[in-house]
Amino acid sequence: MRHLEFDGRYAEAILSGKKRATVRLGRRPGLHPGDEVLIHSGGYALGRAVVEMVETKTVGGLTGEDALLDGFSTRDELIQALKTHYKYVNDDSTAHVIVFRLVERFDKPVMSSDYAYEGNKPVEIAEMALEHLDLPEEDRKLIELFLKTGSLRKASYRLGGMNKRYMIRDALRKAYEELKRMGLMEPRL
Repeated sequence: MRHLEFDGRYAEAILSGKKRATVRLGRRPGLHPGDEVLIHSGGYALGRAVVEMVETKTVGGLTGEDALLDGFSTRDELIQALKTHYKYVNDDSTAHVIVFRLVERFDKPVMSSDYAYEGNKPVEIAEMALEHLDLPEEDRKLIELFLKTGSLRKASYRLGGMNKRYMIRDALRKAYEELKRMGLMEPRL
């Protein structure tokens, strides 16, 4: 399942239905109508949504309707918000308007970091993986680094930056799926 992540200040607007879209600048997000996404805000998974529309235009082509779908009162408010999230924003910047419909609201928000492992703690997964699985060497090294540093963030920086987090998450996700397949772990959500 794909993910849409939002700043924590947008959580209530998303849950109330006021915010039903997001404008993302830069390269195309790879989402299509009908895709199911997990909605995150402020470090929590809030629920599941279905993408209804993805439209590409320029920032100059954004409309008042786009602003309303994105939870803003006016187009100017939307543009100001984009300028707080992106370093360079001008009328020629490529913008992708992603309209979504919340189809499941979680009873209580789940920490985003735990959702991928169905409520199991990444540290427990890592410890069990090292004890019970014959891991590929690269995955073993990543999981050992994660346990040694005590956090995804610190391990990522040791690998060269936050953009390396996905490597550790992938290793943990594969390990969790294997532990689950072997009957050593079960979903807690």
